[in-house]
Amino acid sequence: MKTQPLVLVADDEPRITKLVALTLQEEGFRVVTASGGEEALKKAEEVRPDIVLLDIVMPDLDGIEVMRQLREWRPVPVILLTAKGATSDKAKGLDLGADDYIAKPFHPDELAARVRAVLRRASGVSPGAGIVAFEDIEIDLERRLLRRGGELVPLSRTEWLLLQHLAAHAGKVVLHSELLTKVWGPEYRDDLQYLRVWISRVRRKLGAAPGEPGPIRTFQGIGYVLDTEGDLSEPAASAAAPSATVSE
Repeated sequence: MKTQPLVLVADDEPRITKLVALTLQEEGFRVVTASGGEEALKKAEEVRPDIVLLDIVMPDLDGIEVMRQLREWRPVPVILLTAKGATSDKAKGLDLGADDYIAKPFHPDELAARVRAVLRRASGVSPGAGIVAFEDIEIDLERRLLRRGGELVPLSRTEWLLLQHLAAHAGKVVLHSELLTKVWGPEYRDDLQYLRVWISRVRRKLGAAPGEPGPIRTFQGIGYVLDTEGDLSEPAASAAAPSATVSE
């Protein structure tokens, strides 16, 4: 039976961890707490949380460093907690890879809503969606893992969300606008250059040589497809391969 999401909360202020834990437990979440960065990394490895809430300022490892090390392990969603409320601080946290940013003091109802929103964005697929495997690639959609040649490949959150969406629709053309909206939000739906940069990064993670598409095929002016069968060619700008199905 599917259990409630597990949240790891790391903050060196006991009153904050207690408040966050009680708030989220009342909303039905399971909660594990840590009093510092090192303890957060240890507990994350032990319990494999669904989402992590990190204070930016902690005495041993700060939240940014903890987030960086967590992302080397797997693309777990991260919300940063901080007493700094300036727009520039928020932008910096998001630029460094956080999924969201909450300034202290925060309202308990807002906290629970933001956690749910990040989990919805991060999941992307239903539990039990399984594994997409081809050649030496294995994409575990439920556990959010990528292996190539039997080795775990680290992915950033953005890289994983792109790969996850393509893998969930393997063999189908996923529209540019759909990828941009799903990963970054509707305000990015026309930013094709941004999408091309990130697709290139995912291609490298899948083992494609520089300048080569690898298994992610381009359909000019339309979108991208994860070709797990190796039988799709990249069509000219004026036409799309007739065998491919477009995912709306």
